[in-house]
Amino acid sequence: MKSVRATLMATLALALAGLSAGVSTAAPPDARCTCRKRDGTKAELGQTTCIRVGDDVYLARCEMALNVTTWRRLRDGCPEARMSLRVISAIR
Repeated sequence: MKSVRATLMATLALALAGLSAGVSTAAPPDARCTCRKRDGTKAELGQTTCIRVGDDVYLARCEMALNVTTWRRLRDGCPEARMSLRVISAIR
């Protein structure tokens, strides 16, 4: 009976060790990881910018993909600030 109990405990210990080894937390990206903008300035992970490639213009975010920083396209076009005629006439 003791050998069955010892075998069961050893099996349980190995199973728990395997489970805890499978659960790992990924290290956060290095703070030095940045994306380069066209003008040579750096953008930190998570920052967004408007990118123009030829006639194509889109909003992109600096992200990690397979250990490499890259610009991920978020949507076509870029946000623009506009003032309505009502606001302009109210200012005058």
